[in-house]
Amino acid sequence: MRVFPASMPLDGRTVIVTGHGPMAQAKARLFATSPARLKWFTGHGADPVPADIAQYATVIDREPIRSDLHGAMLLFIAGGEDAAIADLAATARELGVLVNIVDSPAASDFQTPAIVDRDGIVISIASGGAAPVLSVDIRAAIETLVPARIGVLADLARELRGTVKSVIRRFDDRRAFWESALRGKARDLALSGDKAGARREMLRALNGKAEPATGIVHLVGAGPGDPDLLTLKAARLLREADVIVHDRLVSAGVLDLARRDAIRIDVGKTKGHHPVPQDSIAEILIEQASQGLRVVRLKGGDPFIFGRGGEELEAVRAAGIEVQVTPGITAAMACAASAGIPLTHRDHAQSVTFASGVVKQDGPDADYRALSAPNSTAVFYMGVGAAPEIQAKMLAHGRAPQTPIALIENGSSDGERRFTGTLASLADLVVRENINGPTIIIIGETAAFSARLPQRQEQFA
Repeated sequence: MRVFPASMPLDGRTVIVTGHGPMAQAKARLFATSPARLKWFTGHGADPVPADIAQYATVIDREPIRSDLHGAMLLFIAGGEDAAIADLAATARELGVLVNIVDSPAASDFQTPAIVDRDGIVISIASGGAAPVLSVDIRAAIETLVPARIGVLADLARELRGTVKSVIRRFDDRRAFWESALRGKARDLALSGDKAGARREMLRALNGKAEPATGIVHLVGAGPGDPDLLTLKAARLLREADVIVHDRLVSAGVLDLARRDAIRIDVGKTKGHHPVPQDSIAEILIEQASQGLRVVRLKGGDPFIFGRGGEELEAVRAAGIEVQVTPGITAAMACAASAGIPLTHRDHAQSVTFASGVVKQDGPDADYRALSAPNSTAVFYMGVGAAPEIQAKMLAHGRAPQTPIALIENGSSDGERRFTGTLASLADLVVRENINGPTIIIIGETAAFSARLPQRQEQFA
């Protein structure tokens, strides 16, 4: 261990930054919202201090003198003449102040680590100043693992620490309490933003009145297939899940993010083949959660956009089980982005409408009058098999035959294919190119943007 990443309490301490420009701003911003007293000596004639720092810092437009350093804990020197830097550093050290000379690790008493700041939880990554870029990359990876509200739990633990110690005398018993409190229902409440509820749950547990373990169902959007397009919360829920109930369209790369010991239940459907009926899927979610397990219902795209998430939400709630929804990037957005197609555009499309090419038996059809409106974009899910009907209905409701279209098959995956044409050629295009994978159909003037990308495609008829 070449460096020791000590944690230094900032309450009531003074931190000083000298210099101006981006490097000084970066150091000042580190402490802007901390409980430390921040003093920033910008020197004479410096540029205005950014507002997000100025509201927290005491900004002084001169160079610091010896008396300014009394009582300070840290001094960051960002720029200046070498002789002036050396004199200021020597003075600070005489007064017991730790000195960091920006971009000069060998001349500094300490280096600034890359920091993951979750308020009550602070994680530092240090390379001793040798490879700050690596530290930043590691920080980015850790950011995806640590919940944004984890600091709420730390704050609650800090606030209740004395109470817990007075009630539970034995160290081993206190440790068991904290393991249960910080990993159970109180944790779920805190991470969902309910700090008051988390506090009540901790106090109930402390008084021996904690509720028995109850399960929860998370309806999670898996996005279009690329694991990098998962939300941070979706990735965290996958890592924490006891049971994962997933669709056929959820990619192996996304499932690889789950715990190895998590139970995985495949309830995927294909056209005309539904081995697990929708009612049975809801029963599986309820059964697993009733055992006190964390269940993730993983759906391709977004649960609430043609994912039948609303039906599952109602069924689970009706069974008295808590259910939360984590949105995902829906296929229309992902495919359009991959193909370079803006779904709205000031010159071409003032609205966008998502529709399904497959409707419930005996249910209402899509509003093709609205879908066929000019200056709008229509996006169809599950439309390959219904391409002839979509084409005929849109033409019948006035959409011009020469309207550009784009079809994106297996969007955002390694097997993605893109084709363009016109509304008049939609049905023929599907047959000619043997398009049979999950496909998004985009109809409207903005679909022409796809033709500008160097990918395989049909030219407009």
